[in-house]
Amino acid sequence: MLTIIGCGNLNRSDDGVGVLIAQRLQQYLTENPVPDVRVFDCGTAGIDVMFQARGSRELIIIDASQTSSDPGAVYEVPGAVLEQLPQPSYNLHDFRWDHAIAAGRKIFKDTFPTQVTVYLIEAETLDFGWTLSPAVEAAAEKVLQTIIQQVENRIVSGKDAEKVLAHGTHASRQNAGLHCNG
Repeated sequence: MLTIIGCGNLNRSDDGVGVLIAQRLQQYLTENPVPDVRVFDCGTAGIDVMFQARGSRELIIIDASQTSSDPGAVYEVPGAVLEQLPQPSYNLHDFRWDHAIAAGRKIFKDTFPTQVTVYLIEAETLDFGWTLSPAVEAAAEKVLQTIIQQVENRIVSGKDAEKVLAHGTHASRQNAGLHCNG
């Protein structure tokens, strides 16, 4: 199972890029269903990331970043580099997706994704607003196409695996002296 999660705040211009990509992926998967792939819009609720990722083998998180890089720069980072346990707090608003990765591994152990990839898109503005800046909109399209390609590659890999299994089963039957139809 591959889980894809978009994070961010749609009311803060470029901060909503992860959520917008997740919504576009949901639309894509509605039109082009792929088994074992699911997409969630977790907004700003880091704790939701932990629970939605549970039970998946792979996890992709998409969010905006603000590191003083060029607007629209895209970083693909292994989740292990970014994960960190949260500081003790009574406020769930302080629990972010990087905390969710670390806490999910600790709490859910084998049922939490082992392969985590994070796409960070450098924001130009985090001011109030509902639209993306042109640089972030272009970056969003690149990340969307990259993830769609990964999803489509899963389909090809699955079909190849079915052919290998079918061939292996056919060959195994022949080696065992069994007759096969087809």
